[in-house]
Amino acid sequence: MVMPRRSLWSPLAVLVLLGLAALLLSVTLGSAALSLADVWAVARGQGSPLARTLILELRIPRSLSAFAVGGLLAVAGALMQVLLRNPLADPYVLGLSGGASVGALAAMLAGLGGAVITGSAFAGAFLSTLLVFGLAHGTGSWTPSRLLLTGVVVAAGWGAVITLMLAISPAERLPGMLYWLMGDLSYSRSPWPPLTLLLVICLLLMPLGRSLNVMARGPLQAAALGVNVRPLEWTIYLVASVLTATAVTTAGSIGFVGLVVPHMLRLVLGNDQRLILPACALAGGTLLVLADTLARTMIAPEQLPVGVITALLGVPTFLYLLYRSR
Repeated sequence: MVMPRRSLWSPLAVLVLLGLAALLLSVTLGSAALSLADVWAVARGQGSPLARTLILELRIPRSLSAFAVGGLLAVAGALMQVLLRNPLADPYVLGLSGGASVGALAAMLAGLGGAVITGSAFAGAFLSTLLVFGLAHGTGSWTPSRLLLTGVVVAAGWGAVITLMLAISPAERLPGMLYWLMGDLSYSRSPWPPLTLLLVICLLLMPLGRSLNVMARGPLQAAALGVNVRPLEWTIYLVASVLTATAVTTAGSIGFVGLVVPHMLRLVLGNDQRLILPACALAGGTLLVLADTLARTMIAPEQLPVGVITALLGVPTFLYLLYRSR
């Protein structure tokens, strides 16, 4: 069913407003609370030096990074659920996050940083993609259930490799690696690369919305309607790999965003990918900004890993959604 253009834009406008409200809340809350007047003064180029430092150098970059990471994970999860036609599909379940984590941790263990960690994470995610597709294919064509089971096994294998790497890591590097594995935005640098990638991917995926809608009904129906199925499947998996690798290198391993957000939005908005994909970018970003704000303020001035917050929120939410969708 083709949704009217007004129906497409109305939910997105609501999500944009919610995202802006979450960003404003994250800027004002923290170990040192700021008022809206302080934020407005800094926006006009005024305000105290402390307020300017807190807002411009610490909270805005971190909040924008959280928004970008949440959007990347949610869009990657939505794509994987279209590919496998399974609401339980997720980059973490299918081993993409595990491969990216192994690559990033290997670079950390070698004492490298910066762009090398990003490249290593993408290489790990791409290797995981090749492993899952290659092992699931076997001697015949792969099926969604075979691909999902293969991804679960590969993810378990990456988990074992991560445990081994932690066991042999030097004691001085172990706390940082453990904190990073739980999801941490404290050391996220410039938010612009992940934000730019999120915007570009969403714009590139919009023309594919109709093809993705057909793909969600199955490869046979898609092929019968003229969709070139195999290249589209590889495109979905590669795009999900890039999104996951970027999210992992920015904030570490954060779970449940790519699983819960697309599932929740489909219950509310339907299954039109032209609406779901941009809605996932906005809703996933908003969710992670709120989770990071909660992680910064629960035991301030100490901070919790944001991955702990998403797990605590994601598990009961997903169980409730499964109960409702019975």
